[in-house]
Amino acid sequence: MSLVSLRERLVERLAPASEWRPDGRPARSDFDLNPEAPRAGRTLRPAAVLVPVIARPEGATVLMTRRSDSLASHTGQIAFPGGRLDPGETAAQAAVREAWEEVSLDPAAVEVLGVGDGYETVTGFMVTPVVAWLAEPPVVSPSPDEVAEVFEAPWDFLMDPANHRRDFYDPETGPRRWFWAMPWRERYIWGATAAIVRALRSRLYGDEAEPASAVDEDAA
Repeated sequence: MSLVSLRERLVERLAPASEWRPDGRPARSDFDLNPEAPRAGRTLRPAAVLVPVIARPEGATVLMTRRSDSLASHTGQIAFPGGRLDPGETAAQAAVREAWEEVSLDPAAVEVLGVGDGYETVTGFMVTPVVAWLAEPPVVSPSPDEVAEVFEAPWDFLMDPANHRRDFYDPETGPRRWFWAMPWRERYIWGATAAIVRALRSRLYGDEAEPASAVDEDAA
């Protein structure tokens, strides 16, 4: 798919950022693969992430980060720039602000195209993916307190369902926990980040057959 066609599809299939509402409900969640996990009634805290699609001549890429090893939670995990909404912010405003704070991504270079499906995390956040178009490769500088590394993953790799798999871990207490993963080179993209990518793929191109899980592969 050409860069022009990709941008057109994103605009067509995403919800306009202006239609975002702070009281929106998540369409997907960590519980989709773990329906038996405890899920008491709770008020979700609004958050947003920026999904920056970079229009490189050789093919679109997506900017991602590896979180700092010094953070109190989600240490070292692959993520999109993002975080909690400040009072009065929209999801798009928060995502662009967080990208500036985390990796110095110039807001003037960011063209917000729309928002994807809201995602509920097991930690109690309602995360809105804000998809943006970067016409030129950006100059970025990670904030050392938050980000250990900034990198780009190929759009075609992330959108290929053959690269999506269901992995799991067994906690010390409680049932097995399943999650989406899409390892790329030495980087292990998993959890909410991988699930948001997969939801975006579904929104843009439709659902595919379920991939094999780690248990299925072991049994093969």
